Amino acid sequence: MSAATDRFAGMTVIVTGAGSGIGRATAVRIAAEGGRVVATDVDKDRLDALAGELGGAGLRTVAGDIVDPLVIGAILAEAGDRVDGLANVAGIMDGFLPPAEVDDATWDRVIGVNLTGPMRLTRAVLPGMIAAGRGAIVNVASEAALRASASGAAYTASKHAIAGYTKSVAFFYGPQGIRANAVAPGPVLTNIEAQMRSQYAAERVGPILRTTIPAPVPPEQLAAAIAWLLSEDAANINGAILPSDGGWSTL
Repeated sequence: MSAATDRFAGMTVIVTGAGSGIGRATAVRIAAEGGRVVATDVDKDRLDALAGELGGAGLRTVAGDIVDPLVIGAILAEAGDRVDGLANVAGIMDGFLPPAEVDDATWDRVIGVNLTGPMRLTRAVLPGMIAAGRGAIVNVASEAALRASASGAAYTASKHAIAGYTKSVAFFYGPQGIRANAVAPGPVLTNIEAQMRSQYAAERVGPILRTTIPAPVPPEQLAAAIAWLLSEDAANINGAILPSDGGWSTL
């Protein structure tokens, strides 16, 4: 997959969930295009492996839970005075638990990682972006932001919410030069936990997925879309929810 060599030259971009999957592919791509990447993930070993692969090419890492305000502070400290881009990629699934079966722990954790964490990090970078008069934020939503038959209740709610939050940021801060967009992936070859923990969900959702879901794609395909939205190539795109799902959303 070809990439411009200097599209992010001189820019600092924060990438969450950078230890694996879409986040890792995004961090690698931005670094390859000349960007300084602040990569964060809950798994330190994966971040260390990423740092080893990139060979210190402008990479800084922060290990920790994105829901933790102290981790947000550590990310901002590593980023320094200027943050040009933010890719909120970190996310977790919910075992496909339907509304009558979702437990409080699953609900709180999924909402925390998929919505509260991105909100807190976005809130933290916005003042600097506003002061600079420019900045780009890309959130990873999901096919579950567009329909109810792709996950359980918590994940569906979190991804619908991150789509709405993206549009809110775009509305409020577009006049200050800030762009906020989201990608909505379909199935991607990552290590995200997607087992069904509900017999009813298996009976209700399973047949729909088996007949409609497209083949999983490599995470690099999502990274390409994220990098485009972060770059000046997408300068006129703000508040968009971009499906990258092999046409799943057209069904």
